[in-house]
Amino acid sequence: MNDPLVFIFQLITLILSVVVHEVSHGLIAYRLGDNTAKDMGRLTLNPIKHLDFFGSFLFPLTLFLFGSPILFGWAKPVPYNPYNLKDPQKGGGLIAAAGPASNLAVAVVFGVILKIFSATGLITPPAILFLQIIILVNVSLAIFNLVPIPPLDGSKILFAFLPPRYMKAQIFLERYGFLLLLLFIFFGIRLIQPIVSKLFMFLVGS
Repeated sequence: MNDPLVFIFQLITLILSVVVHEVSHGLIAYRLGDNTAKDMGRLTLNPIKHLDFFGSFLFPLTLFLFGSPILFGWAKPVPYNPYNLKDPQKGGGLIAAAGPASNLAVAVVFGVILKIFSATGLITPPAILFLQIIILVNVSLAIFNLVPIPPLDGSKILFAFLPPRYMKAQIFLERYGFLLLLLFIFFGIRLIQPIVSKLFMFLVGS
């Protein structure tokens, strides 16, 4: 999809999707007793409060220019104070899981919409493409964020259930997480492409 107009729609979809992702983190933290995100004005769908120049614009643009079949990025992380949670370890895992879960929910909703309109024939090819982009972007965001490498949500979910005897592994991942993430983005991203593709095909009914 190297059409600039398609990329613009992808980017808009990505921006809105990462905002939903981050707000979901904040909402679950708030439900669990932490007001940090609320007090910082991050429980809002206003993109300006969440966007990160590199993660929300520059990185997706780089993927587009290199012809990546998957477009993803990130926003500023929504902060929370683990000391405000009754169970910081389990609560942290739930807060982390809320982001990918919200993107999967968006993908499922638009998948249902696509199937309904496709079944009735009341949909044009451009509309089908736009709905497919929404689904693909959200599936990509969800699966990418579930990779257990810090600072991605998958690492926080992993740490929430990791027995204490594996603390050294957690320390190692947290210490070298950024480097490991860069290596994964450049050399390992193809490992999640089949998962993204199969889930996408399932949701669009192909």
